[in-house]
Amino acid sequence: MTARTMRTAALAAGTALLLAACGGGGDGGETPAGGGGATGAAAEFDLVEAGTLTACSEVPYPPFEVEDSSRPSGYGGFDIDLLQAIADNLGLELTVADVSFDALQSGTTLAAGQCDVGASAITITEERQANLDFSDPYYDSLQSLLVPADSDIESIDDLAGRNVAVQQGTTGQAYAEENAPEANLSDFPGDAEMWPALQAGQVDAILQDLPVNVEHAKADENYVIVEEYDTGEQYGFALAKDGNPELLEAINTELQNLRDDGTYQEIYDSYFAADGS
Repeated sequence: MTARTMRTAALAAGTALLLAACGGGGDGGETPAGGGGATGAAAEFDLVEAGTLTACSEVPYPPFEVEDSSRPSGYGGFDIDLLQAIADNLGLELTVADVSFDALQSGTTLAAGQCDVGASAITITEERQANLDFSDPYYDSLQSLLVPADSDIESIDDLAGRNVAVQQGTTGQAYAEENAPEANLSDFPGDAEMWPALQAGQVDAILQDLPVNVEHAKADENYVIVEEYDTGEQYGFALAKDGNPELLEAINTELQNLRDDGTYQEIYDSYFAADGS
């Protein structure tokens, strides 16, 4: 337990004694917002900033992470909205730091104490679990291949000798390396660099998570998804390895609460079509 946590616990204990002396522990007490059961334990979390859940994310990665000045954190997207609901139920403010995905998925950013949790469409893998703790899965994903509508690329079998954009450190990159070994893979820091490269004709295709490519195809009819790949991937929120088990348990509890009360489905439906795309 850190000194900050000890001081917070001592203050909480003193407050509890005062409430008991005043009869505050009876029917007159109020239930914290959210009702998830983990809110009362928020003081036990060893957070980067007291009272605030600091999330690290690689932005933009629509529809999972986008800048949105209308939101409390300045960011929106499926991951961020879900984490905002979790933070609200825990009685915490949410702040978001834009970081490199490669450093985040490797565990470097979280180990350095830059943030409390990683929320960036991070697929749970055995390799990553060596350096990170993951929440329960909150999203099932596919990989996909995006090309110009007039391209002669129809499948991954047509990528030999073609320039294909992938994101550094991602499962999409790993899938391309394994299944398109004769393609010329160009690894980019993120979708913010890959998408303009495809539009400028610098690459012939993008191989990455399906929902992100769906967003591009919706935004510009000159690009189409020619193939999808069921890789059995699931996203999870990431925490430093063995760094904050109380927070990890609370996040899992709130994920289940959000599913049970319908909030998860409302957030999901606001971003994804009925066909799962």
